[in-house]
Amino acid sequence: GQSYGAKQYDMLGTHAQRAIFVLMLSSVPLAFVLAFTGQILTALGQNPEISYGAGTYARLLIPGLFAYGLLRCLTKFLQAQNIVHPLVVCSGVTLIFHILLCWFLVQNSGLGYRGAALATSVSYWFNVILLALYVKFSETGRRSWHGWSRAVLKDVNLFLSLAIPSTFMTCLEYWAFEMVVLLAGFLPNPKLETSILSISLNTMWMVYTIPSGLSSAISIRVSNELGAGNSQAARLSVLISGIMCLAEGLLVVIITVSVRDVWGYLYSNEEEIVKYVSIMMPILATSNFMDGIQCTLSGAARGCGWQKVCSFINLCAYYAFGIPSAVIFAFVLKIGGKGLWLGIICAMVVQIIALLVMMLHTNWDKEAETARARTIVQESDDTVTFA
Repeated sequence: GQSYGAKQYDMLGTHAQRAIFVLMLSSVPLAFVLAFTGQILTALGQNPEISYGAGTYARLLIPGLFAYGLLRCLTKFLQAQNIVHPLVVCSGVTLIFHILLCWFLVQNSGLGYRGAALATSVSYWFNVILLALYVKFSETGRRSWHGWSRAVLKDVNLFLSLAIPSTFMTCLEYWAFEMVVLLAGFLPNPKLETSILSISLNTMWMVYTIPSGLSSAISIRVSNELGAGNSQAARLSVLISGIMCLAEGLLVVIITVSVRDVWGYLYSNEEEIVKYVSIMMPILATSNFMDGIQCTLSGAARGCGWQKVCSFINLCAYYAFGIPSAVIFAFVLKIGGKGLWLGIICAMVVQIIALLVMMLHTNWDKEAETARARTIVQESDDTVTFA
């Protein structure tokens, strides 16, 4: 994003290719983890039946793992250039394709839940193909993509210095949510608790797409403005996105609380599950509101290149405060699944406070100078295109 703001369009393609190279390599060990997910869950003491189903599902997601890496690279490559409409169109077409494919594989082919995993992998590749065709044949795509370059193999360490903290920044947060579901398996009624926590997690991820979009937008806007040397425009972007996230959060809270008594029926007809979901919804509404705030602040931080600091904040917030609080609420105070989610909320509070303090003490003029210096260093490397 900072390269685009500095009008170094050639560097965008190089960065995207370098990201693809690194992600494809890093996906290989992750594929092995997915391949042995069932055995790992069983070794961790989870229900063997649940572990077997999860392992089968995970193995069918392996093809989608590589496609997802390509998809994220292409998406960020286009977003950094403020190219949004083609992404929306491709995502919309892919969504329709996925719904039809999922319906066929799950309902008509007899594959059941395995069909859902297979449909996910195929749909990711379908989306990748659509975006790759756009980059290949569109004028805006060709402006920043001039063929594969040997420069991909240069400055990998510099790329990893941002990529690794950024990865941990995201993974530490995601893993905390997954850990909560795993902890639910040790509660007195594991099938009920894991079902409720899975429904809660699924609901939160669905709502999360909205603040996630705002987070991507503010990250790109801040990085573009800092790369162009417009420090005050970057600061104003953070302020405007903050107002937007508060408005979005309030709307989500109202809707979530309003549908609390009927939401459970989307997942089950069992009254016990429906009533439990109804109890969880106000807690989910609170976490969704706070997640919107932290998404915006995290996006602005990524735009500034603060991935290392943010990964440390996430580590402390979720693993020094969140998970221990969840264990205390759920197992010591006997609150159950509700307590696990309250622990996540505690983590979000710590995360928001830390990020907010950073933003309030930011010297935006200095950040613009740092961004400009970074892009000048990157520009100094020659790019040689493969024959």
